[in-house]
Amino acid sequence: MTGDGIVRRHLGGLAATLDGLAGESRRIERWGTELATRLRHGSRLLAAGNGGSAAEAQHLTAELVGRYRGEREPLSAIALHADTSTITALGNDYGYDEVFARQVRAHGRPGDVLVLLSTSGRSPNLVAAAEAGRSLGLTVWALTGPGPNPLADAASEALCLPGETPSVQEAHLVTVHLICEMVDRALAGRASAPSSRAAEELVP
Repeated sequence: MTGDGIVRRHLGGLAATLDGLAGESRRIERWGTELATRLRHGSRLLAAGNGGSAAEAQHLTAELVGRYRGEREPLSAIALHADTSTITALGNDYGYDEVFARQVRAHGRPGDVLVLLSTSGRSPNLVAAAEAGRSLGLTVWALTGPGPNPLADAASEALCLPGETPSVQEAHLVTVHLICEMVDRALAGRASAPSSRAAEELVP
């Protein structure tokens, strides 16, 4: 296959996956709005993935602690794979399948949101983390490739995208950005809307 053919095949696969993502717009909006509400009221986001999905989970937490587009308050978000000392200690002492689940049990509180990314949806350490999160009262959202898969089954809710691994991984980054867009929109709406008490004070 020529270089042009490889490019066209790759972009065609990505387009098909993004078509699947477009059909999830209501879920993305709902997730972003709910996440904004929870983070604004003291809950936190925990996120994890393996390999490229780890990078995308950390991208999500960076956007929330920092900013996506405009200035806003910092939001509590922790990438569980980013603490290398903890990851290596837990992997050594408990096995790699427990590296995220044990952190969820340490940091997670009822009302927190746990976001887990996996193109296959079959990573045992993420499935274990989802099970630990739900047992503690966390809301667990999974971003995966084609369903059904074990991670989608273990999560509270899953966004499963069609396509091959590269296309799914690329679409997950788009999903991360869209969630951040919805979070920012929800927070901006609350910031611009006066409270009921403030509204009463504006009435002569």
